[in-house]
Amino acid sequence: MVSILSSFESRLMQLENSIIPVHKQTENLQRLQDNVDKTLSCLDHVISYYHVAKDTDKIIKEGPAGRLEEYLACIAKIQKAVEYFQDNNPDSPELNTVKARFEKGKELLEAEFRSLLTRYSKPVPPILILDLIGGDEELDVQEEVTLEHLPEAVLQDIICISGWLVEYGRNQDFMNVYFQIRSSQLDRSIKGLKEHFRKSSSSSGVLYSPAVQNKRKDTPTKKPPKRPVYIPGTIRKAQNLLKQYSQHGLDGKKGGTNLTPLEGPPLCLGSSPRITPLCLHYSGTLLGHDYDLRVKHLSDALSEKHGAVVGKDDVLDIEIDSYIHCISAFVKLAQSEYQLLTDIIPEHHQKKTFDSLIQEALDNLMLEGDNIVSAARRAIMRHDYSAVLTIFPILRHLKQTKPEFDQVLQGTAASTKNKLPTLITSMETIGAKALEEFADSIKNDPDKEYNMPKDGTVHELTSNAILFLQQLLDFQETAGAMLASQETSSSASSYSSEFSRRLLSTYICKVLGNLQLNLLSKSKVYEDSALSAIFLHNNYNYILKSLEKSELIQLVAVTHKKAETSYRELIEQQIQTYQRSWFKVTEYLTDRNMPAFQPGTKARTFPLLKDKERQMIKDKFKGFNDGLEELCKIQKVWAIPDKDQRDAIRQAQKRMVSEAYRAFLQRYANIQFTKNPEKYHKYRPEHVEEMIERLFDTSA
Repeated sequence: MVSILSSFESRLMQLENSIIPVHKQTENLQRLQDNVDKTLSCLDHVISYYHVAKDTDKIIKEGPAGRLEEYLACIAKIQKAVEYFQDNNPDSPELNTVKARFEKGKELLEAEFRSLLTRYSKPVPPILILDLIGGDEELDVQEEVTLEHLPEAVLQDIICISGWLVEYGRNQDFMNVYFQIRSSQLDRSIKGLKEHFRKSSSSSGVLYSPAVQNKRKDTPTKKPPKRPVYIPGTIRKAQNLLKQYSQHGLDGKKGGTNLTPLEGPPLCLGSSPRITPLCLHYSGTLLGHDYDLRVKHLSDALSEKHGAVVGKDDVLDIEIDSYIHCISAFVKLAQSEYQLLTDIIPEHHQKKTFDSLIQEALDNLMLEGDNIVSAARRAIMRHDYSAVLTIFPILRHLKQTKPEFDQVLQGTAASTKNKLPTLITSMETIGAKALEEFADSIKNDPDKEYNMPKDGTVHELTSNAILFLQQLLDFQETAGAMLASQETSSSASSYSSEFSRRLLSTYICKVLGNLQLNLLSKSKVYEDSALSAIFLHNNYNYILKSLEKSELIQLVAVTHKKAETSYRELIEQQIQTYQRSWFKVTEYLTDRNMPAFQPGTKARTFPLLKDKERQMIKDKFKGFNDGLEELCKIQKVWAIPDKDQRDAIRQAQKRMVSEAYRAFLQRYANIQFTKNPEKYHKYRPEHVEEMIERLFDTSA
């Protein structure tokens, strides 16, 4: 048994001695095989780098259009080949080949980036912009107005390309491409909105304002949004009224006004803020040198379609309304552009790129604003103060929009942020200058006899001044801010709405005070003191009624609480002055300088008169008759536009004259002073009253 085991052990040892070398040899062979495989694999990998240029040539030449993922995969291969040759064989000619191929691929990617942006970037349609502007004002629930600047698939490709260019391209040129293309589209969108206003106005003849809620079928929203900005026609209405009032009286007669007469004296309240209202016509350029051409083009288009009634006034409204909406459009579009930009441009370049993107559109808007200021400045030099009406709605909108402006421009350069405040300051300064010069023009309006109403009605200067002040009611805060901007006192630095209101009240009082002084001076042109009184009465009454019919009286009361009472006193003073013109008539009806008559005898019921006494009585009658006829003839053509005032003055005059005349007739009824009594007793009391009733009435 032992021998068997020993033999088995011996054989095992022999087998082990023979197998182990084989195993080791096999292991070595396997290792050699693995090394060979790895070497072959490495050779294949290395060889592949030598073939990258050839393998990717077709795809690179064809470009990334339509197969961006495949193209980027090829670019990745080329990039790895570049890295290999740089690390292992920097002197290899293949390195230059793959480098050139990589640069070519990058150029084509940049070209595709530009191509996609150019091809799919379109201006935002004006209707969509108007809905976007009005969306924030809509209180009812409606579909959210969103802008899709680029199709989603295209946007994802652009984001992918920009990400690659940032990570591997090591080139920021694509950011310049981006802001240039998007800047152009932003500017085109705003210009398209302007053109929309012009076309819609010239084709319809009715000025379109987004403030007017018209149902539109092509709107993406369910409900037409409210867009309260500037309602066109405000300026034109004032100008047309002023022109109309300068031609027609309050009762439609030449030389007066069709407004309800206003009465009341202007208030002299010392110095007031610097300001000046406008005359009644607008001339000059609203938006620069091409404004006159645009006005002519639009005026011709409007006139051709709707007649000559439509003209420059309508064009002015279109320009103002268009500019106001373009300001709002810029804010909304800039916000949308920034949201788009954040997905495409690296974060640390976003603010700078956005600043560059908005420059063209912003500069154009600011240039238009500067041209408006320049046009207003030139108009003021021509004493055409209506230019300030252009500034008021624009300035109000700029100040209302400024918080959104500031928010949109956060992170941009200081020069960009300061553009809007600079424009606002310029408008406030020129507006304040216009207001101040207007107040001075009211005071210094020349006293020309040919310019005075022959009938003593309301002067054109009064109606113009009142109408302008009424226009200020729509822009109280804006006008007050204009005045406050010119104040240097400590109270101005702590600006408040109450301070602004007091400044505006002071200014209105200054204009009214200047107007009163000028009217007093003009009244001296009349040789007849009674007509002078009627003239002042009409103008004071017109002023007072205008103040009462509007909020002007409340504004005036802020700094002059007794204004209404003061005007009523002035009106009453002029009525009394006018009534004194009748004293020379009623004086003949008194017993002054008349002797006592001797009583008649029993046979004679009439007192005995001497020739001198009879002549004195005749002179009394004749003087009254002649004076009555003369005054009625003269005063018949005078005007008192206010019916209530006209009736009251007539009634007072009838009562005074009639009572004196009746007493006069009663005293001399039984006195025989002439053989022809009908020659001297020409008028019965009722007839006298009828004559007085026809005063101030050219149609009687």
